[in-house]
Amino acid sequence: MMTNYGNRMTQGQFSFLPDLTDEEISAQIKYALDNSWALNIEYTDDPHPRNTYWEMYGMPMFDMKDPAGVLMEINECRKTFPNHYIRVMASDATRGVESPKMSYIVNRPEKEPGYHLIREERDGRCQGYTIVPYSNDKPEGERY
Repeated sequence: MMTNYGNRMTQGQFSFLPDLTDEEISAQIKYALDNSWALNIEYTDDPHPRNTYWEMYGMPMFDMKDPAGVLMEINECRKTFPNHYIRVMASDATRGVESPKMSYIVNRPEKEPGYHLIREERDGRCQGYTIVPYSNDKPEGERY
């Protein structure tokens, strides 16, 4: 059984583990580069699970060969957006389609606000539920 201690955002790989160190991130980057996957760095202040389109930081790194270069970009993104969620995405284009192969969070806000659940009564005694992040109580750019 997996337990989410501290109600942390759980998106992508390694979500239930403690935050990855830079050494562990470098090892994952090396694995992706060894498999010829293209890497990109994305960030957001709206971590809703259905928000799959995060802002891209810089350009995708198609020809990167050294994990240190990717880690340098991650650290620049951390400096620019210290209170945002930042993730690394690795995509495989070997079949002509950019397919995500790896995704994991490398930066989180100091305080993760969580979600509240809205229950809705619908036709025919049906009930629906909507998940709304507390971070959306403030406008974009002022959430953290």
